[in-house]
Amino acid sequence: MSIVRINAITVPEGAGDELLRRFEQRVGEVETMAGFEGFELLRPAEGNTWYVYTRWASEEEFLAWVRSPAFARGHAEASQQPVAHGAELLSFDVVLTAGPSVVEAAGQ
Repeated sequence: MSIVRINAITVPEGAGDELLRRFEQRVGEVETMAGFEGFELLRPAEGNTWYVYTRWASEEEFLAWVRSPAFARGHAEASQQPVAHGAELLSFDVVLTAGPSVVEAAGQ
């Protein structure tokens, strides 16, 4: 069963572009980790809370990412020059999934 970890980041007005830039600079790091299944950075349509969505094959593989040198490097800049003023980690187990279905035309 996969797991989802969502980091809810409170970003001050006008700082969203900088948050996006920092994530763009790190593209390619988490993708190489064992058990990594997906990542999305979600910009709010309203409000100031951005969501960092990651999906993992297991809790152990997520924790290996959190303990990795790549994770530490990526969060060092955030500690030195914060762009957010609050974050909360939300944890979920995936218990049901669905995706688009392909319907073939009759007779094909």
